[in-house]
Parts: sequence; structure tokens; C-alpha cells
Amino acid sequence: MRSSLLILILNISCAFSQIPHELVYILGCFENGTTEAQLEYDAEEIFYVDFERHELVYTVPRYYVNDLREKIDRFHVYENAQRGKTTCSAVLTISKAMEKNPPEERDPPMSILYPAEEVQFGVENSLICFVNHFYPPDIRVSWTRNGLPVSEGVSLSRYYPNNDQTFHQLSTLAFTPREGDIYSCTVEHSALKSPTTRIWEPELSHPSLGLDIFCGVGLTLGLLGVAAGTFLMVKRHHRQPILNR
Repeated sequence: MRSSLLILILNISCAFSQIPHELVYILGCFENGTTEAQLEYDAEEIFYVDFERHELVYTVPRYYVNDLREKIDRFHVYENAQRGKTTCSAVLTISKAMEKNPPEERDPPMSILYPAEEVQFGVENSLICFVNHFYPPDIRVSWTRNGLPVSEGVSLSRYYPNNDQTFHQLSTLAFTPREGDIYSCTVEHSALKSPTTRIWEPELSHPSLGLDIFCGVGLTLGLLGVAAGTFLMVKRHHRQPILNR
């Protein structure tokens, strides 16, 4: 049994378009005390509720926000989400009691580590540790550089729900690539027997060196061509009198 409760899911088809659209509002709560609430339009998130800051956080482009805010605020979404949060916690408690507190289902996370942009030595970049398909939504992500813990330049996104009732989350590290540096991202989760660690180190080809090698090879081949031509010309020159006899 998963401890999340989807209190409200609204599916609305747009009547003014030949193409159907889906509007979904989800409110869920979990055993660890967290509550998630968000609105999706055709599987794209429009906003989520930040209960700590007591506000709606819009995730669509900024030029849409003002128009959306006017339409959404009239429905008192945040106030309703607060009431839903209280109801969700109560229903969760009752459900656990009725099910005689069964063990919570857990899904271990999968993680990958990659740079946000093409890597160049000395140029600022970001490493992204993408953690996916885990449940419950409670993980810990830590970073190291050359075996030493790193906290400066680290950020952690909120939890994002997947369609299979699992979650994904992003942790990023701002860094400047240096030759020989080794970075790691370690993920801890209750479904893992031990933390999982992903390691990354910059692998760069040196464009200037490659160009020099290319030019050097070209120059060498050119000189060999000139030498071969000269040799043939000289050889032919020495053979010419023999042919005239």
C-alpha cells in the first residue's frame, strides 16, 4: 500500500477545441508529513503549492503568469489546498488504521550524473544528478569533489510526481571544470540497501592540439609529396639521356 492519497483528480475536456485537452489537479499526502499539490494541463505542470511559503508557484513561462493568476486566484486555490492538506492527513490516518498499518511500499531510485552543457576547461558549468522512479518522496543527495564533501553551489529541486506514482528530483552543482578533478553524487533512500554513487570526471579532446596535429600531418604529407616529385623528376632527368641514345 502506498501512503499517498490522491484526493482530487479533475479531467476536463475543452469544449471550444476539436482537440481534447486534459486538466488535472492532484493533491496527495505522505507518511513523512509532506503534502504535494499541483495543477497539470496536458501533462505539463502549470503550478504547484508551496505550503512552506504559503503561495502558488507557477512553472509556466512568465508572460503567461499574470493572465493565469487572474483566472486561478478567483477559485481560492491555495486556501482549498490548505483545507485539502488537513483532510488528506486525516484520511491517511484513518486508512492506515483500517488497513492495520501495512508496511509501506518502497521503490528504489535510479540516478544518472551528467553536465548541463558541453564541457570546457575553465568555463563555468553545472553538473546534474537526476534521481528518478523512487518512492516514498524522501531522498538525500550529497556531492564530493576529489573525495571531499561539497556544499557550495549545490541546489535541490522539489519532488516531481511521475505517472506511475513514483517521483523524480534534480540536484545540481555549479562548478568550473579542471583537468584531473573527479566529482560524485551519492543518493540515499529508504528503499536502498546502501547509498548509490555516480562518478563523473571531465573528458576533453584538445581542439588546439588536434588542429596542430592535423596541420603537422598535412605539412608532412605535403613535404613528402614535394620530395617524391623531386625524386621522380631527378630520376627521370638522369634516365632521359639513356632514352635518347
